[in-house]
Amino acid sequence: MLDDGTSGAADGAGVPESAGGRIVTVEDSTRPPLRIAGRDVARSLSASTGDLAAAVAARLADDMPIYRALPAGEIEAIAFRCIELFATLLFERRAPRESELAEPRNSAARRAEEGVPLEAVLHAYHIGVEMASASLSAGAGPDDVADVLVVNAMVLDFLRRLTIAVSSAYFDERQIMESQENSGRRSLMSALVAGEDLDAVVTRTGLRLAPNYLVLSLVIGENEDERRLGVNGTVAGRRKVRRLQAELDRITGEHALTVIDSGGGLALVPCSPSPPDWEHLRVVVERLERVLGARLHAAGTTAPPAGVPEAVEQTTDILALVTSSRRPPGLYRLTDVLLDYQLSRPSAARRELAALLAPLAGKPELMQTLEAYIASGLNRRATAATLAVHANTVDYRMRRVLELTGLNPTDPSDLPRIGAALVAMRSGA
Repeated sequence: MLDDGTSGAADGAGVPESAGGRIVTVEDSTRPPLRIAGRDVARSLSASTGDLAAAVAARLADDMPIYRALPAGEIEAIAFRCIELFATLLFERRAPRESELAEPRNSAARRAEEGVPLEAVLHAYHIGVEMASASLSAGAGPDDVADVLVVNAMVLDFLRRLTIAVSSAYFDERQIMESQENSGRRSLMSALVAGEDLDAVVTRTGLRLAPNYLVLSLVIGENEDERRLGVNGTVAGRRKVRRLQAELDRITGEHALTVIDSGGGLALVPCSPSPPDWEHLRVVVERLERVLGARLHAAGTTAPPAGVPEAVEQTTDILALVTSSRRPPGLYRLTDVLLDYQLSRPSAARRELAALLAPLAGKPELMQTLEAYIASGLNRRATAATLAVHANTVDYRMRRVLELTGLNPTDPSDLPRIGAALVAMRSGA
């Protein structure tokens, strides 16, 4: 049996002593050494530690080019210490203590800082344990079954504890790094949106400014997961936001600066000074909608760092116009809403336009039917279907609009004023 790793042999019996990087065992009269193929496995592993560590490092360099870029000798040194530790554990027949796994933990933290993927880190330790295990069991025969089972159990236990320690250290380091990076990105985004001193933020965070930013204001609907009974809506919303962030990062290959929750928000995507391919971006937004499984309205423009505050204001206004007029999901630019945008600007004319429909105040069924009728392209049957009423009801309500306002929704000559008046009313005139 393995002990719990919290104590060594009593009175120092059987405890190895260090001699030039090799363990020198003290004979334990109460427990015979583990033997396979006639070899004392602890002594055998200890004697071959140097050669085995070199072989492990060479194999890793062959398997994964990323390990060839790491400091020379460091991987071999870590392999050496892990194999040396396991030789000690075999001799003492115990699990590793927490303090004995400090070196693998520190190494994993360095790999996280260097950007080595976690799967590569874990692969390295698995290869090392695999090669050590193969050397231990070489030549095993029927008479070695009992000791082979003990050694295999110790190998699996060591690998389990090593994997937990390494993964935990790696994720701890990544969390610290991401927290620092996210804090810097939030500071940069706040400064960009507020028009603050960017030089000071860049100096403090170490982040660089992009030549231009694709400014995207977003409104996101609920997806099926968020609506499903029994599903935590908060968790589903966070998943949606993570998917959105990943897709935004793919637009230019740069990390997007974002302030986004499950209902939408603002994204600044770093991009080059050359004009973006807006048709491609429309396709990207359509793909985003499919990935999120939710309706997505986006308003976009590009601006240099100094122009971001004005661009944010513009896209926010465009998005408000698009959503208030119940336009379909997709990407919208100023050129898509030029008339509505201009009519929504504060002016005496806007107030007068809104006043044209003032007689419909307090009559929501007429206003709703008028908006649906205009949106349908003056199609009474489509309007009726949208409102779940009879087509004759639509006709009646349009006559009432004419009686109250003097504007005829069925007369093409009155449509420009009706459309402008609707825009003015939505803009809060």
